[in-house]
Amino acid sequence: MESRCSSVDSRLTARGMGSVSSTQQSVRVESYEPGEKKCISDVRRTFCLFVTFDLLFITLLWIIELNVSGGVQAQLEKEVLHYDYHASFFDIFLLAVFRFAALILAYAICKLRHWWAVAITTATSCAFLIAKVILSKLLSQGAFGYLLPIISFVLAWIETWLLDFKVLPQEMEDEHRYQLFVDATENAPPMGPGPLSDGQFYSPPESLADSDEDLEDKHDPEKALIQKVS
Repeated sequence: MESRCSSVDSRLTARGMGSVSSTQQSVRVESYEPGEKKCISDVRRTFCLFVTFDLLFITLLWIIELNVSGGVQAQLEKEVLHYDYHASFFDIFLLAVFRFAALILAYAICKLRHWWAVAITTATSCAFLIAKVILSKLLSQGAFGYLLPIISFVLAWIETWLLDFKVLPQEMEDEHRYQLFVDATENAPPMGPGPLSDGQFYSPPESLADSDEDLEDKHDPEKALIQKVS
């Protein structure tokens, strides 16, 4: 009985180990699947957060500039309703809105994997800011005349650097790793039943109570009767 129990336990252990290993492999494959587990990668999410920070920071600086220049409501009427290209900061705020909308649409909603969208936004921003500084009178309007164009210029280039040197290479590397893991999983040999234990090979114990002759006598009643009479 002990040998039979050991053989059964060894088979159950081998099957359990095979099921556990297959479960671990399926869990690892699911953890590598970007479409089901993570709709957007960590580096891309960081990039989108920085794009949002770009808009909020430029907006904050513009509101501070409005408040310093003579009140938010009065300056809004002056810079928005009576817009003047040479003296207004409203267009720099609109430029930040344009970058935010274009980049979030391209890389968060559409999930593009190319640099052309950020290249367009950065080139547009830089060209506009350079023309704004040369043709307008921002440099004569105090510290904000220097601060807003410079910060907007720097943030646009940081967005390009993040996407081109961080987001796209990291996502390509993650995809390459995932593909290697999937190929290795598909080409792996199937799990066998496991090594055979000594308990699987057993012989029935010898019976001491009944010998071979007693078994023959039980099957031959006449012989047994003659033996009893004699």
